[in-house]
Amino acid sequence: MFEASKLPLSRWFMAMQLLSQAKNNVAALELRRQLGVSYPTAWLMKHKIMEAMRLREEDRRLHGRVEMDDAYLGGERSGGKAGRGSENKVPFVFAVQTTGDGKPHQVCTAQLPFRRGAIAEFCGNHLLRPLTVVSDGLDCFNVAAQAGVHQRIVTGGGKASAQHPEFRAVNILLGNLKTAFAGTYHAFKFGKYAQRYLAEFQFRFNRRYRMHKMLPRLLVAMLAAPPRKTAFIRAPEVPC
Repeated sequence: MFEASKLPLSRWFMAMQLLSQAKNNVAALELRRQLGVSYPTAWLMKHKIMEAMRLREEDRRLHGRVEMDDAYLGGERSGGKAGRGSENKVPFVFAVQTTGDGKPHQVCTAQLPFRRGAIAEFCGNHLLRPLTVVSDGLDCFNVAAQAGVHQRIVTGGGKASAQHPEFRAVNILLGNLKTAFAGTYHAFKFGKYAQRYLAEFQFRFNRRYRMHKMLPRLLVAMLAAPPRKTAFIRAPEVPC
């Protein structure tokens, strides 16, 4: 990730420290202020670091009891469709492995459409037996039975669904994710870069127990990642 960079490593290390130790998120504009670089440079640094995080989390596997839910990034456009049909909403799946007392332990998330084939691929790539998947009544989640035991709970919609005790862990983390995004970013291109922003959240959360080791682990991820030119970084990550 450092290939062809004209910036000193001290700037890169400061950027990695800021992005890995922040409680929520650090926007490129704030990174520009902290590092004393231009906004395009700060944006590129942030996305290269998030890309390294994404690559490091590609092999994340969950097991045991796993809560799964569907969610969206983005809101409705003026004059556009409302609800799930909004052109500005990007679908993603949120899976949370829980501890014995029901608390969130590890998280895995992916930007993908809510179709059986996509969910089946996600389960095959990120879930391991022994496994009990707890999901709502969305039809595409039925394929989770192929990965292990599937506990399907039809909750309906609205506030009652979000407060259902069987989905406490996943709803807590979804709330944290959306609060962090809303409190940090004015806007970003959900359709192009959502997977990197999700990976940033996932990388930090899954390493939260060893904060003092997060920077060295991020450095390893940066060194292990293949070179990424600006054209690649600016290209869409996952078409939806």
